[in-house]
Amino acid sequence: MAIIAGSTRPGRKAAAVAAWVHDIAAQRDDATFEVVDIADHALPHLDEPVPPRAGRYSHPHTHAWAQKIGAFDAYVFVTPEYNASIPGVLKNAIDFLYAEWNGKAAGFVGYGIQGGTRAVEHLRQVLGDLEVADMPTTVALTLSGDFQDHIHFTPSAVSTKNVALMLNELLAQASGAIAAEPV
Repeated sequence: MAIIAGSTRPGRKAAAVAAWVHDIAAQRDDATFEVVDIADHALPHLDEPVPPRAGRYSHPHTHAWAQKIGAFDAYVFVTPEYNASIPGVLKNAIDFLYAEWNGKAAGFVGYGIQGGTRAVEHLRQVLGDLEVADMPTTVALTLSGDFQDHIHFTPSAVSTKNVALMLNELLAQASGAIAAEPV
């Protein structure tokens, strides 16, 4: 399962939040988890000449991204809220692919002044078009409640509990999707 750090902004909190989710997830013995930081993939603005649904990628960076994302059965998206939505780099990273996302499951960890809830709602819409099943539990980290002085990440006990609940839902969905695949 991939935990996707969905921001590349200098001073971002996505890497710290993704590492925290990974630490909670790594305590489980029913799945393996990996942080996938989109900052490590240096994707340019979408530059594929053919729509992703065709699956005909022409650039090495797209092939590498497709191989990375396609290797997972489920995803946890860690996203800040920028202007009531997701960061452009996260949308761009999603838009590069289709089949690699299709038919899989996703959970969400949003953060921002209002817990990143509007960003998560937009992300649900985007992923819905890719036929990604979304989990009902969203982890909503607020700058006032989960970040000391709005800067230092100090997650609450409730947020930690919500991560565990969201992971339970995600793994149940992913296991069901895997079991339903033809052998």
